[in-house]
Amino acid sequence: MELGLDIAIILFVAAFVAGFIDAIAGGGGLITIPALLSVGIPPAMALGTNKLQACGGSFSASLYFVRKKAVNLKEIWLLILLTFIGAAIGTILVQLIDVNALKVVLPFLILIIGFYFLLSPSLGDEQRRQRMSYPMFACTAAMGIGFYDGLFGPATGSFFTLAFVLLLGFNLTQSVAHAKILNFTSNIASLIFFMLGGAILWKVGFLMMIGQFIGASLGARMVMTKGKKIIRPLIVVMSFTMVAKMLWDQGYFAFLG
Repeated sequence: MELGLDIAIILFVAAFVAGFIDAIAGGGGLITIPALLSVGIPPAMALGTNKLQACGGSFSASLYFVRKKAVNLKEIWLLILLTFIGAAIGTILVQLIDVNALKVVLPFLILIIGFYFLLSPSLGDEQRRQRMSYPMFACTAAMGIGFYDGLFGPATGSFFTLAFVLLLGFNLTQSVAHAKILNFTSNIASLIFFMLGGAILWKVGFLMMIGQFIGASLGARMVMTKGKKIIRPLIVVMSFTMVAKMLWDQGYFAFLG
């Protein structure tokens, strides 16, 4: 696919904004997938290309968090491994089954996340009691959310963040940092299988990856400097925005037309 300068600029800016938001609260796909579809890219190609460009953002943020020692990779290697396996299984399965039932349930799950952060002003302010071991977290939350990301994907970062807060007792800054590492892992696993299926537009993906990389780097810096002041409000806003977008796509607001 040949890109005109105007389309290239639109996709680059969309990826930059998505990378910034995704590094903090997740939900960047709300921006990039519609942008890809709006320029005439078929849905399957849009999803595969989106995974390619998303890897740029999640890698950029992950690298920043590791360099700032917000994450110790040796401590979470099992979480990374099980997330990769879960995402790989989900990506294979999504090509074989109908996920429409998940589209109906998902908005209500994301709505719960939004309200949970909205109505829990002290959530993640400081570290709390750890509710399960790392191996148990790896086999349940990490693998389960990784599977979901491979299968469908929206709000993966928010699901990971909430899991780290509630189950491992991390504060919000730690949770976002660790969530981004696992999100990068699931993105890579999905990308591999989209590559095998030939569902990627490489020029478009690499262009957007640059925008994602820059935006996510800035977003990660905001997480480390602003912490909970920016994380919680953005998670709430993105959760409600994702819910509205999904319900709109499913025709719940047809009466407004």
